[in-house]
Order: sequence, then C-alpha cells, then structure tokens
Amino acid sequence: MKFKFSFTPSIVRHLQSIERVRELVRLTILPLMIAEQLRIRAHIRSTHYSTRIEGNRLTLKETEQVIQQGRLFPGRERDVREVEHYYLALQQVEKWVEGEQKITESRIRKLHALLFAGKRAKPTPYRDGQNVIRTSSGEIVYTPPEAEDVPGLMKDMVGWIHQSWPDLPVPVIAGVAHYQFVTIHPFYDGNGRAARTLTTWVLHQGGYDLGKFYSLEEFYAEDLNGYYDALVTHPHHNYYFGRNEADITTWIDYFVKGMSVVFERVADEVNSQAQGTVDDSTAVLLRPLDHRARRVLGLFVNQELIQSSDVANLLGISARQARDLLTDWVNQGWLEIADPSRRGRKYELAQEYKELLNL
Repeated sequence: MKFKFSFTPSIVRHLQSIERVRELVRLTILPLMIAEQLRIRAHIRSTHYSTRIEGNRLTLKETEQVIQQGRLFPGRERDVREVEHYYLALQQVEKWVEGEQKITESRIRKLHALLFAGKRAKPTPYRDGQNVIRTSSGEIVYTPPEAEDVPGLMKDMVGWIHQSWPDLPVPVIAGVAHYQFVTIHPFYDGNGRAARTLTTWVLHQGGYDLGKFYSLEEFYAEDLNGYYDALVTHPHHNYYFGRNEADITTWIDYFVKGMSVVFERVADEVNSQAQGTVDDSTAVLLRPLDHRARRVLGLFVNQELIQSSDVANLLGISARQARDLLTDWVNQGWLEIADPSRRGRKYELAQEYKELLNL
C-alpha cells in the first residue's frame, strides 16, 4: 500500500514545532497531582469534543460530570452512553500502549465495539453492505469502497502502519492512518470516533503522548468545516473514481498543523504550571523515570506500600510484566523491597523519593 504526499515546507515547519514541544515537555517536571489533573482534563476534553463532532448534545461541564460523578441526564441517555464509551475506549488504548500491545485488526474491531456498545460488546464485524454518506438534504458526500474490499484494505492499512515506523515521522503515520480509516469507512457507524481514537493510539504508541496532556479532537471541533474539507482530497465522491489514488498532502498539512497548534497550547500550560514548582534536585531525581515509573510514583501519594497487582491494574499490564518492572525499578534505586515474601511482596519508596513527596 502506498500513499501520495510530499513534505512541503509547511509540513516540515509543523513537524519541527511538534518535536520542539515534545522535547520541552519531556524535560519539564511537574508535581504529580498537577500532571494527573492535566491528564484527566485532556481525556475529558477529548471525549467531549470527539462526541460533539458526531452531534452529542452534552456540554463540556456535563461531560465532566458524567465521567467523574457518573451523573445521568434524563432524555439524553444516548449522549451519556456515547461519552461513557469514548472515555472507556481511551482508557483501553492506554492499557494497550502500556502493555506494548500492537495495533491489530482485531483490536481495532474491539476498540469500535467499546466506542459503540460498551465494555461487554464483542468486536464489531466489518460492514457487509454499502453505506453512503449524505448531507441533510440527501446529497451524496462520499461513497466508500464496497464491503467485499474492506477486509483487504484494513489489513493493508494495519500492515502499512507497522512497516512505516522506521521510515516516517510518527505524526505523519498517524495522519495517514486517520485519513485511510475514514476513507475505508469499515463500519456502518461510528467511523469518525474510531478514526480519532486510532490516531491517539498511533501517536501514544509512537512516543507522542506528550504526558497525555492534549486533545486533538478539540482542534477539529473548533474548525469543523476545515476538518471535513481537509479530508476531501479528490472532487469525485466515489472511492473508485479518484479517492483511492488521491494526493493527500493537503490533509497531512492540516493534520500536523493541528498537532502543532495543540502541542503549543500544552507547552504554554506546562510552562505556566511548572513555574517555581520544581527545584533542580527534584528534577534530577525525576528525570531518569519514564512515563510508567512516574505514574506508579503517584500511587505513593495515597499509600505507603505497593504490590505488583497495583502496578498491573494502573498500567493495564500482566502481573508478570508488573513484577519485571518492579525488579528493574528496585535495581534503579528508587524503589525498595519492604516485604520480601514471595506471594505478597511489597515495595516502598527509597528515602530520597519519600522526601520528594513529603512522605
């Protein structure tokens, strides 16, 4: 599978901006509680704006109440379910990334099932018929590929994602994946939400999670016409009459521009939150810890000892993977074994890290 696009000066500038902010955020140490607040807020905004694009009627505040308080809104049960399911899907993506689970067709189908039907749903089958996208007045906007071609196209797309890791910038891979998913339109409904969640998955897996502090969906919702226009890369609405071979440079430019804008906003927020909050000695202690270690460090805010089950639940990984990580962290020196018993081994922070958290 090949895609037509070129690296224009505009695209290169946006990619340079993304890399600059990525490095800045990586080297900025935030207090754990502030970092966690930024992550939760970004997840809520991603959920709100992605579902709003599809017509969800809940406000940002109401979305927050659904996610954090379990609030119900009589008469808007469908909107509530959409929000709950999208947030659930984002959590699942995080678990797959933390567990180093590859992007596969079966997981994409499971992701769609989470978005569309909730936790207990079986993976959604690809559509077995045609679905035409029309305007409210009935005008055809897009005719996707025939159902019989969908499995092959999805297989090729997933294969292309994995084959492209060494050769292309991750933001470009994510942008192409987003475009190709909505172009294939593999399901009868929910393709937009699934495409945006897949984009998040690709970026996080490729190391562009930016602390999980950002919401690309917000950029699209702010300029919905621009978002849809950028996805139209050929004047003919039929997939087989140009869309399948279109030059997608304009879409890639729009996509990386959106990433650049959103990343710059995160940089401003992180810089503001970091002013005067972290001294040099704290930075020295935290800088060697990767994103998984920093999340586990946050567990000690509320408890003195942790076990492998705590780490497995937090990161969405197996108990064995959790034990291996804990062993590595003990060797790094920031964790110590508090209870060496084989079945109930417990870990505590090294003294200098306890002082860091004022424990």
